[in-house]
Amino acid sequence: MLVKEAEFIKSSSDIKQCPESPLPEYAFIGRSNVGKSSLINMLTGRKKLAKISAKPGKTQLINHFLINKQWHLVDLPGYGWAKVSKSKRADWGDMIQNYLLKRAQLLCLFILIDSRIPPQEIDLSFIAWVGTKQIPFVLVFTKVDKQSINKTQKSIAAFRRALKEEWAELPLMFVTSSTDNTGKDEILEYIDSIRNVV
Repeated sequence: MLVKEAEFIKSSSDIKQCPESPLPEYAFIGRSNVGKSSLINMLTGRKKLAKISAKPGKTQLINHFLINKQWHLVDLPGYGWAKVSKSKRADWGDMIQNYLLKRAQLLCLFILIDSRIPPQEIDLSFIAWVGTKQIPFVLVFTKVDKQSINKTQKSIAAFRRALKEEWAELPLMFVTSSTDNTGKDEILEYIDSIRNVV
């Protein structure tokens, strides 16, 4: 798939504010500072479509982008150690949960994982929750350009081992770099394939 058009539609603080559109949606989420905005910009070929910040917690709303006038890419707030109040984190949690459980247009959730670090309990717990709620998802390992191929392979292998303790069948996994476009074609082709099937 070639992304010819990518347009910001709106930001929503509640699922009720999300666009009233039947178009399929693909949402992206991950721990704070995992490289989500960079990945979205890489996938769409737009350097400033999603706002990038060195400070975790930049994304605080549900952001909808219209791609090729055919589907929505949805940027969700990160989870984890963003420096915000407990009440704000609770609000984010409710907002994300409501979106994931109630948004009928959501076809797939892309969960981003930093390829440079060992498996984190917060990621594993979130993945387990998504699985119990039967939300379709895949894993996206980010920032692979920042270390050797060998280290990336070892990191992913460790993550697979951690998942196998709870999962009989492992989810689909993508390896990406926003710097050199690694994984861009594979993710866009996957989006295209399930959009045509559903």
